[in-house]
Amino acid sequence: MHVAVSIVGYRNLADIQKCLQVLAQSEHQGFEVVICENGGPEAYEALLGGLPKSLPGGQPVRIIAAPRNLGYAGGVNFAMAAAPEADAWWVLNPDTEPQPGLLKACVERLAKGDVHAVGCTIYLPSGEVQSRGGRWRPWLARAEVIGWGEQVDAPVDPAAIEAEQNFINGACMVVDRTFMQVVGPMREDYFLYCEEVEWCLRAVARGQRLGFVAGAACLHHAGATTGSHAALRDRPRRPIYLDERNKILVTRDCFPTRTPVAVPAAFLLAFLRFAPRGAWRQLGYAWSGWLAGVFGQRGPI
Repeated sequence: MHVAVSIVGYRNLADIQKCLQVLAQSEHQGFEVVICENGGPEAYEALLGGLPKSLPGGQPVRIIAAPRNLGYAGGVNFAMAAAPEADAWWVLNPDTEPQPGLLKACVERLAKGDVHAVGCTIYLPSGEVQSRGGRWRPWLARAEVIGWGEQVDAPVDPAAIEAEQNFINGACMVVDRTFMQVVGPMREDYFLYCEEVEWCLRAVARGQRLGFVAGAACLHHAGATTGSHAALRDRPRRPIYLDERNKILVTRDCFPTRTPVAVPAAFLLAFLRFAPRGAWRQLGYAWSGWLAGVFGQRGPI
């Protein structure tokens, strides 16, 4: 199975260099790398000068410049479209370090033929799990992350996770050709955050099953580009605004009949997240994003 690794960069050459060093150790050798640079001409030139044209195993590394900042979803779609002959596409954040056996495990899981997208354990530098997949709660317009806070080496039951999850963390997921034919690309009007949730929910609604692999994991230096994992009272506007806006959009797009309940619930949950910690500025960002979602506003900010 030939896999196209699809990476979206945004002025983060050092992250991508490290990611490629780790990819070079992959036990599955049949892949290529396509990097979409969203950060403009200077960032594109920096990638051209700072990255190899191929990995030591001979896998080609292609760098393409987005015509503008397409957002994460748009960048993923742009990178995937540049490798139309692939059998599968590995959507991978630039600030990740997948373990050498991960791609091999994902390819083997896809080869069984009963799933068409595969996720894994994603963990933080602290050794704590960020995600083992997730469950979208439409009445609350919120994601429930499977495995959050567990130790990365804690035992897992892949079958139980596959039965529970209805989305895969977009920092590291592999989708096959059937998935793309049935579901199509990510929605670019989300720009950033929740695009993989909507993608997976759309897939499940169209009969696609989501898989999970154990035994290999992916380290994620979360928020390296957006600042989304800074201390709560230090987080910038964009990640909070888009996160809250797009949670409402997911509900509007995938569960429209539950919107009247989910909209006030989402506002209450945002208040309970920020107000008790005195993060009033961030609550204002959340309020503006929530309001944008209520009025159906989309695209970049």
